[in-house]
Amino acid sequence: MTRPGIVLAGLAAATAAVLLAALPGLPWSAQGIGPMALALLPESGVSNPVTAVLLNFRAYDTLLELVVLLLALLGVRSLGSAPPLETGAAPVLLQALVAWLAPALVVVAGFLLWIGAKAPGGAFQAGALLGAVAILLAQAAPDRLPSAGARPLDLAAVLGPAVFLAVAAASAAAGQTVLQYPPGWAPALILLIEAAATLSIAAVLFVLFLGGGQGRRT
Repeated sequence: MTRPGIVLAGLAAATAAVLLAALPGLPWSAQGIGPMALALLPESGVSNPVTAVLLNFRAYDTLLELVVLLLALLGVRSLGSAPPLETGAAPVLLQALVAWLAPALVVVAGFLLWIGAKAPGGAFQAGALLGAVAILLAQAAPDRLPSAGARPLDLAAVLGPAVFLAVAAASAAAGQTVLQYPPGWAPALILLIEAAATLSIAAVLFVLFLGGGQGRRT
């Protein structure tokens, strides 16, 4: 393991130790905050209580999850260059299957993103599916595989946290609590954040498949 990898492993172990040490002192409640979240649901901008918590009441948790994905990508990159992926002609059957399947999966991903405001779905499900579509396309056309460090992929990877932080800064500048949406703006801002997060999640997963961003195709 390289020195950066050892440092990252040490930081992860230290973080885990601190969290485990803090667990016994945490207050436990059988009721939790579920009733409070449901009572405030009409003000959240969405009708799905899970999305209301993740993108409104505790939006900073979701922001940190996106940051964790970026840190995971940086951690993989710190391990060094990935070996080049094999290229060449993919089987005709695979190409035909992906040509039919990929557009349908993109539509499903869009549906998951849109329906997240009302029912189970949202950015993480849609992003994971888009990432899978990108991997399928890469398998079907390996000769067109992009560089893992391509600028569009890097920009997409940071788009979600960047939009999240921009909304947080705008809310603070408007005199609101950080990530407290102005009245009437919650539905649009949540959809904007989730759309950007979807692209980031898909890009990070695809770059990890390509080898973390340093390997190049041959």
